[in-house]
Amino acid sequence: MKIAIFGINGQLGCDVAVALGAHDVVPIDHERADIRDADSVTRVVRNAHAAWVVNCAAMTHVDGCESDPSAAFDANALGARNLSRAATAAGARLLHVSTDYVFDGAKNAPYLEDDFPHPLNIYGMSKLAGEWGVRADGALHVIVRTSGLYGLNPCRGKGGNFVEAMLSRAGAGASLRVVSDEVLTPTFTEDLAAQLRVVIERDAPPGVYHATNAGACSWFEFAREIFGLSKLDVPVEPIRAEEWGSPARRPRYSVLENRALAALGIAVMPEWRDALSRYLARRARPAGAMG
Repeated sequence: MKIAIFGINGQLGCDVAVALGAHDVVPIDHERADIRDADSVTRVVRNAHAAWVVNCAAMTHVDGCESDPSAAFDANALGARNLSRAATAAGARLLHVSTDYVFDGAKNAPYLEDDFPHPLNIYGMSKLAGEWGVRADGALHVIVRTSGLYGLNPCRGKGGNFVEAMLSRAGAGASLRVVSDEVLTPTFTEDLAAQLRVVIERDAPPGVYHATNAGACSWFEFAREIFGLSKLDVPVEPIRAEEWGSPARRPRYSVLENRALAALGIAVMPEWRDALSRYLARRARPAGAMG
């Protein structure tokens, strides 16, 4: 099967390409096609002759989106709409990656795919607008929401990830204060990529799906687990979100339930601690090591 992947050089896109390695992957980076440019997107998708188009391209820096809403909506809303229209015109299916931040956290229970979204920040608003664009233009397309991504590849928009930030600050002897009243599910990009492969290979019905590692934790609990699995005795102070002073509001509870995938019998996401353990083992492996 021929599959075109936008955002191929990003944290998730790299892993999706590997997960789909048995197929004919068409890699599309920012230089080849800017998702904000409808003409270039249409041309590249038409020439790819792909059965599926996967959108891993986005502006994901939450505070950066808050300070530049126009850029956020250009990438996350207009870009998604351009890809949806191009895929529809080419007779391809689109798999569009979205976020838990389309919810406000007021539910205080895992969000289902049909729960009403209400984003608190520009990033969530722009991603929700992207979802609407995909739904409006593509009757056959799939939207996959996920949460708290971290992976072995650098994130093009943010640089590092939370795990690396914690380990780096601990190594530098910096004092660590981590938000304890925001609950989510950290998700390893390799696990998400494997789940997206199943969605594509099983030709999942159109609609919205949630795909995160199983379970939930606060950022503080996540940090403690990082240090525990790394055998590091690092003191971490729990703080409230308002003490951190981030420009963007974040939901206090944004855990997603992978109910739609489970209903189809294609949910394959492991528990978040297992995922973190495998991530830490992989990052510690010497360059070139196999297995």
